[in-house]
Amino acid sequence: MIVSNVSLSSCAGVNSALCAAAEEGHFGGGSHRITLTPTGNLIVAVCLGFIGTFGFMNNLLVLVLYCRYKMLRSPINLLLINIAISDLLVCVLGTPFSFAASMQGRWLIGESGCVWYGFANTLFGIVSLISLAVLSYERYSTMVAPTEADSSNYRKTSLGITLSWVYSLIWSMPPLFGWSHYGPEGPGTTCSVNWTAKTANNISYIICLFVFCLIVPFLVIVFCYGKLLCAIRQVRRINASLSRKREQRVLFMVAIMVICYLLCWLPYGIMALMATFGPPGLVTPVASIIPSLLAKTSTFINPVIYVFMNKQFYRCFHALLRCEVPRRGSSTKTSSKVATKVMRAVAVTGTHRTNNFLLLVASLGQPAATMPQPDPSVEATIDNTKGPSSDINKPVVSLVADDWL
Repeated sequence: MIVSNVSLSSCAGVNSALCAAAEEGHFGGGSHRITLTPTGNLIVAVCLGFIGTFGFMNNLLVLVLYCRYKMLRSPINLLLINIAISDLLVCVLGTPFSFAASMQGRWLIGESGCVWYGFANTLFGIVSLISLAVLSYERYSTMVAPTEADSSNYRKTSLGITLSWVYSLIWSMPPLFGWSHYGPEGPGTTCSVNWTAKTANNISYIICLFVFCLIVPFLVIVFCYGKLLCAIRQVRRINASLSRKREQRVLFMVAIMVICYLLCWLPYGIMALMATFGPPGLVTPVASIIPSLLAKTSTFINPVIYVFMNKQFYRCFHALLRCEVPRRGSSTKTSSKVATKVMRAVAVTGTHRTNNFLLLVASLGQPAATMPQPDPSVEATIDNTKGPSSDINKPVVSLVADDWL
């Protein structure tokens, strides 16, 4: 999606007819100069074969687990399936063509095939990125809310999935209609957006693509998981040891997610900006192929991070290998929440009423007898004569033993 198109950069400053002839030879498999050595093309082909094979197997396994085990069929897991489908489509409809091209050292399916390849990989790549952002928001909103999440309500999740595909179409279709265009990239064995054209038309599209399809999803992910960590710290007063353990695990998960996101996509984005705003020839074919390969690794990294580090999916995977029924976790619900009791009380000392307070009772897997109790010298009463105040409308944090944590 975001990598420099430098396969024809040697045409800069040369007669346009020669450039056109070189481009025709490139698509037609003619006498276009190969920019990677046979050894280089073989290394790229091996990497693409590894990425495509493991990406296909990992994402297909996710779909098999989801279809086989009913306990996995929850709204939030449906978002994981959407990510798996988009990554699987890249492995099926994209990677084999670039693998074959690397084996032969040239693009094999012509100009229309190059446009189709660039469009498809851009579409599925953006779907994956937006789905990761939607997933982070869904996890945050269902774990930090004043009401219990309905595990049978797929409406919000379906809306998020639809949004990811529509949003991706909005940003992947413009090159088909003249706002930039798709063409060969790097050593000429893959295709993507043309990153080297210095026209206002092309530069404006690249800037929008970089901001709205890379930076915005990243900011949403960091914001939602950051707020989630803050919410976990709020429940330390209920169970400090369990809260600390949960916080450490969430912090580890968030760090892995953010690091892998940046590792896969940031080099891609930097290379695109260098190719767009730098002088011609700044990005060499060898340098441009590395970020492209890193971006493609997300197709097999995503299932590992978001699925197989998920306790629920891991239990089902373990059961699939042993041909047995998966064991349940601490909670039999697939939702990321359990019932939360919020009591609005008024503490009374003698005949004088003190400040109102909220007593939060969150089910964190501990017996009710161990829950903190109010001071017995203070009588807690519920005032039903007053209408709801602003305190009731404030977000109340309730966290449970969610399987992905």
